[in-house]
Amino acid sequence: MRLSLKAVVFAAALLWGVYGMFLTGVLNLIMPPYGEHFLLTMSSVYPGYHMSRTLPDLLVGTGYGLADGAGAGLIFGWFYNVFANNAAG
Repeated sequence: MRLSLKAVVFAAALLWGVYGMFLTGVLNLIMPPYGEHFLLTMSSVYPGYHMSRTLPDLLVGTGYGLADGAGAGLIFGWFYNVFANNAAG
């Protein structure tokens, strides 16, 4: 069975961008200690994103998360399809 690359890219982008970065950032705005270490770690990974607890930085982090998730989903889906084809014969 082959995976739809478009569906995997979209799902991974939403998972990491929205649920990983955006939701953690919003919860950090509401309850300041929530996810602080995670967001500080992401600020060291994503250039231009700073964990300053502002809306523009939240949107920059979300954009990075969407792009990062989409790239990871594309790579995962591609590898899955390659290995699924080789396993099927």
